[in-house]
Amino acid sequence: MSLIRAEHVHKYFGALHVLGDVSLAVEPGEVVCVIGPSGAGKSTLLRALNQLESIDSGKIYIEDQLLLHREKGKTIHAPDAKAHKAMLLEMGMVFQSFNLFPHKTVLENVMLAPVKVKKIPRAEAEAVARDILEKVGLSEKADAYPAKLSGGQQQRVAIARALAMEPRIMLFDEPTSALDPELVGEVLGVMKDLAQSGMTMLVVTHEMGFAREAANRVIFMCDGQIAEEAPPDVLFTNPRNPRTRQFLNSIL
Repeated sequence: MSLIRAEHVHKYFGALHVLGDVSLAVEPGEVVCVIGPSGAGKSTLLRALNQLESIDSGKIYIEDQLLLHREKGKTIHAPDAKAHKAMLLEMGMVFQSFNLFPHKTVLENVMLAPVKVKKIPRAEAEAVARDILEKVGLSEKADAYPAKLSGGQQQRVAIARALAMEPRIMLFDEPTSALDPELVGEVLGVMKDLAQSGMTMLVVTHEMGFAREAANRVIFMCDGQIAEEAPPDVLFTNPRNPRTRQFLNSIL
């Protein structure tokens, strides 16, 4: 059983074909990294999977349940609103920008969605939030406001906030690209810990060291398509596709 699966997904922005017949599956406990040049469709793919971006054609499944089926811009199948919400809650998402509420403390930011969306009692949500903040190394910042944190700390709060909803799979959209170089390591460290704990992860990243070290599988995208996928030791040392080779030669 795949935790998340896309079949023949197409997405257009006007005349621009940003996703062209993309199919992929992520199995439970798997860490999959998506790499490729800017404009390859990597972030659009992630946003399509969790319905932040509509697709024009294709199917998306969560735990083998059909989340959406569209063909030629028309919805063929979508579950009812309650089932749809429940399926989307299986996914946590971490973006390039941290999107924390500036007027709420770190603890309040992490507690908010479990209380508001899942109706978890405040005391229980606080206990879970404090536990997660300890895991991401920020327990001493629980009462701080985002403006008092470094970018790396803010991104770790954003990861904690996503984890507080107890998702089955975590989607990361270039989570270190907005950070100063010296802060990247602390965020990647948290992500590596997550990977080692067995969390299923789909990560769009420019951090090749992380992809090489943490991924079970690396997907190379270009021109809106999956050009190649392989285990990291294969893809980084012996890529088959000339575009993959060209990309890796330019950045490594």
